[in-house]
Amino acid sequence: MLRAGTGSGGAGARARAEPYRGGVDRKDIGSWLSGPQIDTGLDGAAGYPGERLGLPESGRGSVTPWGRRVVALVFDWFVVLGVSLALVGPPQPGDDTFGLVNLAVLVLMYVTLLMTAGVTLGMWFMGLAVWPVGSQRLSLLRVAARSVLLALVIPAVIYDRDRRGLHDKVGGTVVVRVR
Repeated sequence: MLRAGTGSGGAGARARAEPYRGGVDRKDIGSWLSGPQIDTGLDGAAGYPGERLGLPESGRGSVTPWGRRVVALVFDWFVVLGVSLALVGPPQPGDDTFGLVNLAVLVLMYVTLLMTAGVTLGMWFMGLAVWPVGSQRLSLLRVAARSVLLALVIPAVIYDRDRRGLHDKVGGTVVVRVR
């Protein structure tokens, strides 16, 4: 008896037929366990982050390294904490007001600063900026969606090889070095 998916022709077909042994073979799930593979171009080269977007490999306008982005975000969170403390005072046990105010201030700060300056305070401090991808402009709706997704954290840790998180993809943006 032949295994399913064996034979000639068709993508992924094995070169020789194997007898069915029952159960799951390591070969059946090997590619899944090894995780996603590096997306290579037609020439087999993986390229650098931002190459598909037409950005330079290094220097001004290149995709930002993760370390700079994290430092900028931590800087922004300290600003948010300071503003929240000034608005509602220190957090009280069992009261979620402080946490909700933090998120609201973060989203409001990101929307306001990205729409007016293209940078947040942390990004400015680290020499970063948010640029639109392609010929589109930053719109209020896209920046707001990007900011809300960033506040939810999970979309920010789902990213592609261009270091664009899900929040960047929804916003149609990329974070680049400006100095």
